[in-house]
Amino acid sequence: MEKLFKLKENNTSVKTELSAGLTTFMTMAYILAINPSILADAGINAKAVLIATCLASVIGCFCMGFLANLPFALSAGMGLNAFLAYTVVGTMGVPWQTALLAVFVEGLIFILLSLTNVREAIFNAIPLPLKNGVSVGIGLFIAFIGLQNCGLCVDASTLVTIIEFREDFHTVGICAALAAIGLFITAILYIREVKGSILFGIVITWLMGMACQLVGIYIPDPDNGAYSLFPEAIVSFDFSHLSQTFGQCFKYGLADVGIFNFVAVIFAFLFVDMFDTIGTLIGVSNKAGMLDEEGHLPAIRPALMSDAVATTCGAILGTSTTTTFVESSAGVAIGGRTGLTAITTGCLFALSMLFSPLFTAIPSFATAPALIMVGFLMFEGIKELKFTKETMTDTVPAYLCIIAMPLFYSISEGIAIGCISFVLIKFFCGKREDITVLMYILAALFLCKYIFL
Repeated sequence: MEKLFKLKENNTSVKTELSAGLTTFMTMAYILAINPSILADAGINAKAVLIATCLASVIGCFCMGFLANLPFALSAGMGLNAFLAYTVVGTMGVPWQTALLAVFVEGLIFILLSLTNVREAIFNAIPLPLKNGVSVGIGLFIAFIGLQNCGLCVDASTLVTIIEFREDFHTVGICAALAAIGLFITAILYIREVKGSILFGIVITWLMGMACQLVGIYIPDPDNGAYSLFPEAIVSFDFSHLSQTFGQCFKYGLADVGIFNFVAVIFAFLFVDMFDTIGTLIGVSNKAGMLDEEGHLPAIRPALMSDAVATTCGAILGTSTTTTFVESSAGVAIGGRTGLTAITTGCLFALSMLFSPLFTAIPSFATAPALIMVGFLMFEGIKELKFTKETMTDTVPAYLCIIAMPLFYSISEGIAIGCISFVLIKFFCGKREDITVLMYILAALFLCKYIFL
């Protein structure tokens, strides 16, 4: 382990890395339930998607662990799966097989870009204050996701508000209440420096939910999305469904789609995936203290390559774009610092193919406290921003980046707003020497995206 992952050099241990990998997996496990559900709306067999998602995650995590030695986990990206199902297939009428072909081509393009310095140069071109802003913005973003996943934050005439606990108390109401209790338990355990506090918070919250179901406080109602908190089975050995998606991306041609529409889809996937991945790597790396003095990540190239390889393989297997998960910060928060964390998460994704009924039974209200707590831990990056008159040209773009991520519900949108505002503010405030050529290019590309896409 020491030779493979350099544990002592990274001030960690096998126990810490295994715990971090397990924690990361449990905060990501929701994707095993959500991704099949979303892609099923595109006409893809849900059971096949589950297996494909697991395998693509294994490939991505293993590449990240062995090639980059970084504690980042990968799986099918949220947002990109919805784009495939509801926009590309649903609105544009593209067959899901052709949509997966677009994902495959996107992955190949990323492999080529990762072999060159293009993606690495983009990562390094983003100024350090903006990277700190990305870290904080991602913290708020995943905290917001946690609040929504557990039902504490709901739609309202004011856009969002807190749930009315008494309404539907025996389903969504009690789940939201349990998440709030779990959050306080997690916070207390963390403050008292209990090892694995975030993981314990997930398990304790889930156990509280089971207890509530046993005594009749929580009442399952599958028709309204309230399922039993106990797994229906423990093990499943049926993998035959994968044949319905494996290699299907090569089945259909482009005659019914048109080359221009196909290229547009590829670039849409390419654009969102690139900056979601870069944003996640910036945020989680910053939280882990892995960025050097210039704000660069030494192992950025193999990390980006891992993402590209996983996306390409995932498309062949039958799932949407595979990307680095921001939930990796949950494992980083409890000490994960090497590829052993990613390898552990990958092994658990492999096991989840066998124990899928057990892992997919983890309710979202149990993982929500972990996401909210990790959001707090990433928020400490705000102290790196200096609020003085001389540094306002740095902090204002970072601030806009921070608020854009949760409010626009997108990491890539936050980076876009941050880059555009950085260039404009620096340019018109007389600090043009701080703007690199690549930052000009990025800002121009982002502006073109808003104008033409």
